[in-house]
Amino acid sequence: MFLPGIGYAGGYSIGIVHRVAAVLFIGIPVLNSLSEPNKALGFVKETLIWSKDDLKWFKAAPNYYFGGPEEKMLPQGHVNTGQRMWQLVVMGTGLVFLVTGAILWFFKWSVPLNVYEWLLFVHGIAFIIVFAMFLVHFYLGVIHPRFRESLRSMLDGKVSPSYAKQHYRKWYDKITNNHRNQ
Repeated sequence: MFLPGIGYAGGYSIGIVHRVAAVLFIGIPVLNSLSEPNKALGFVKETLIWSKDDLKWFKAAPNYYFGGPEEKMLPQGHVNTGQRMWQLVVMGTGLVFLVTGAILWFFKWSVPLNVYEWLLFVHGIAFIIVFAMFLVHFYLGVIHPRFRESLRSMLDGKVSPSYAKQHYRKWYDKITNNHRNQ
């Protein structure tokens, strides 16, 4: 789409791949939400509820991510502010993709040309935003030295107690206090 001259890999073939990816990108979260509505609602609430601590976290994050002291970071729950920002970007751009993509796909010949062009533009900007955020998310989750254990946790859902205490202090305290009280 943005890569002219890629020959047979472009055009019709890439359009099919794009549409299949779109159906999966929208369909999988919808099916997951229908199968576990309480978890889905909890995920949405967690993503949308922000506090002043989140703003403080954003202020402290650049220094921390570039090697600053860990003590400067505010304690976080089981999902930190940066992860919630990623979730918010995915949800927001997902809605933009859904609306613009559906109109572009199903109503291509029904909308005026200038509307079609704006839809393409907005669809493309949404992709640029989510892709840029994906690169940050990927780097921090897979490459950044402070988060090596996070990659393993994506595969098996577990982190060590020391990693949880260091990166998700509010969550760690909640879990360990609940365990002690039982």
